[in-house]
Amino acid sequence: MIASLTGHVAEKDDNSIVIQISGFGLQVRVPAGIRDEVQVGQTVTLHTFLVVRETELSLYGFPTKEEREFFNLLLGVSGVGPRLALAALSTLTPDAIRRAVFNEQAAVFSQVPGVGKTTAGKILLHLKNKIKDVDGLELVAVLDDVGAEVLAALTALGYSVVEAQAALQSIPRDAPKDVEERLRIALGYFSGPG
Repeated sequence: MIASLTGHVAEKDDNSIVIQISGFGLQVRVPAGIRDEVQVGQTVTLHTFLVVRETELSLYGFPTKEEREFFNLLLGVSGVGPRLALAALSTLTPDAIRRAVFNEQAAVFSQVPGVGKTTAGKILLHLKNKIKDVDGLELVAVLDDVGAEVLAALTALGYSVVEAQAALQSIPRDAPKDVEERLRIALGYFSGPG
């Protein structure tokens, strides 16, 4: 098993990067965010997962061990293959996945391209039994109706679920419970200070 690798990014394409290591170029499929962040020539370290099929060996890489663990968990869901698991981690962070499981929000998984209502339900059911470690979840407020409306409004405006959840977390706890006011504060997150 190839557990991790460190090397220079030799090239990038639509769904993978090629990492040069000691004269070898390894093609590694990575989440979209990583692919967009890395630059050709940059040194990267990835925690990897090797998928073995009859006709191919595919290497998937993640910036953290936690993301690799979630990838492995997602592969255990009936109907979820490596590409769909990678799409899930391109759309949702491990914390977003934990929150969705903790709050039993299958609809969050429906935001992943290629995941329908049935598969979203399967993912939730499977992960509910697998994610035992809830460290930090006590710090995450359960998404109430107002938060759900703000999240829906942000995603309707074109922000990803991950971006929308980050903006929700930036809203002070003592902020008014009014949807419009919370949406205004959340949008302020995207404009930054100033």
